[in-house]
Amino acid sequence: MDKKLLAILVCPVCKGALEYRADESELVCRADGLAYPIRDGIPVMLDTEARTLTTDERLG
Repeated sequence: MDKKLLAILVCPVCKGALEYRADESELVCRADGLAYPIRDGIPVMLDTEARTLTTDERLG
């Protein structure tokens, strides 16, 4: 994931910071408990495409 792109991306729901998880190919918003997929190197920043984090993921 390009560091410049990661620096400007925010959660589309709350406009909060995102955490990049390379092993899952996701951008995570802990505030909303959502994980946005990265497909073919492109972040899919649609709340309808995001998955809800489990309780353990939110706390971890």
